[in-house]
Formats: sequence, C-alpha cells, structure tokens
Amino acid sequence: MSPIIYYLIIKPLSRLPLSLLYYLSDFIFILVYHLLGYRKKVVFSNLRNSFPGKDSDEIKEIAQRFYHHFCDVIIESIKLFSISREEGIKRFKVVNPEISDKYFDEGKSLIGVGGHYNNWEMLATLLDPQIKHQSVGIYTKLTNPFFEKKFSQSRTKFGMELLPKKEVKQFYAEDNNRLTIAIFAIDQSPSSATKRVYWMDFLNQETPVMFGSEKYAREYNYPVLFATVNKIKRGYYELAFEVLEENPTQAEYGSIIEKATRRLEKQILEKPEFWLWSHKRWKRKREDFE
Repeated sequence: MSPIIYYLIIKPLSRLPLSLLYYLSDFIFILVYHLLGYRKKVVFSNLRNSFPGKDSDEIKEIAQRFYHHFCDVIIESIKLFSISREEGIKRFKVVNPEISDKYFDEGKSLIGVGGHYNNWEMLATLLDPQIKHQSVGIYTKLTNPFFEKKFSQSRTKFGMELLPKKEVKQFYAEDNNRLTIAIFAIDQSPSSATKRVYWMDFLNQETPVMFGSEKYAREYNYPVLFATVNKIKRGYYELAFEVLEENPTQAEYGSIIEKATRRLEKQILEKPEFWLWSHKRWKRKREDFE
C-alpha cells in the first residue's frame, strides 16, 4: 500500500507548482480542522495551558491559524520530493551563513538548536547547500520502512546527513574529525527511556527538556547556534543563525539549554501559530523519570 500511495499520489503531487498545491492545502484544512478534528483536544489543551490569559475566541483564532499553517507544511513537505535545488534555496534562504562559516574557517564544529517552528522539513533539506559545515540532522526513524527510505532520500538529496538518535553518542565519539553542525530539536517530549532531562518552566508549564545538545556542546566545546526560521510569506522562509554560547565548557550547568528554550519560547509567543501545537509536548511528568 505504501508504494501505491507514494507513486500514485505523493510523487505526482510533488511535481505540481506550489501555487496549485496551496489550493489542496486549503481543502486539507477544512478536512482536518472542521471535519476530522485532527488532534483538536491536544491543540486546544496545549494552547489553553500555554496562554492562560487568553479567552476562548483568542485561543480558537490561534488554533485555526495553526491548522492553516500546518496544512501548508504538509503540502510543502510533499513538494520537497521533487523540488529543484534552485527553487528550494529561493524558498528557504539562510540569510547570514557568515555566522556559521566563521567557525568553519576557524576549524570548529557546531551544535545547532531549534524547534518545530515554521517549516523544519525545509530546513532539513535545504540547509546544507547554503553553509560550509556538513549538516547533520538528528531524527527518529519512521516505523514504515518504505517511507523511512523515501523521506530520508528527500531530506538528504542536497547534502544533509541523517543521524538516528540512538547513534548520536557513537557519532561524536568516532566521527569528530570533520567540521559538522548537528541539528538538535529541543522541543520534543523525552521518551520514557531518556535518563537525563532538564526541568524548567516553558510556556507556563513545568517541562522536561532533553539535555543532549548541551551535553555534547560542553563535552566537545562546540559553539552553540540557535536557528531562527521566519515565514516571510506563503511558501517562503528565512533562517537566521544566532550565537547562543561561544565557549560551552565555561558555561554554567543548564544555561545553554535554558538560553535555547527561552529563545524558542520568545519566538512562539511572538507568532504562536507557527509552532507544532498538535505535538503532545507535556505528556511526561516528573514521576516518569524517577
């Protein structure tokens, strides 16, 4: 069934221009929001808990804008299966590559941090050809082998390497002779197998944050950059790097992940519709890690 869906639906759709695909996005919005109510309980619960000062009409408005954007991300991710390098870079532009390139010229690898904000799939596909470092995306493998292969091919076709979460420790121990920037998503909910998390207040809720980005930054003294992705208009994004920590070994414990999470929170508060509210971010409690 998976090959049929891919070759008869996804791949042909990916060859259409985005100007047409956005009509499909508008239809998907009606389907997932009004008819199916996809994860509505999760989305509205997350929004109410994150914005206790907003009334029901304000929460509903943010939710609707989120679903519109979420449907655009789905369509744009489909487009990535066939997008050309030239069109991709036009639609997802790194505006200050000199920030990361400076460290490349100094012979330093980097840790990149960010969240599921705006279009993270475009970041995965289109970051590498715009910077000097080898980009490495840390990810969770899909359970479907066919789509795992197809999505991996799409994400890596312009140069990014994918690194399964379980292999991160080995990667840093054995493959530190290249200049890389590994991208850590700091807004994922830690799994029950995660042994080390950092607790902090995030969007008005006690939140466990995965500690990996700070751990490896401190262990190898790799500078930490925050990747801010802004939506310029429909189908167009810009990524800007910000230096969060120049010398991780000199930073206080927890300060790096605090800075990164606070920076993401600031972006979410400014334009909340672009974050992934359908994610069960707060499903783990303190007792789950005891």
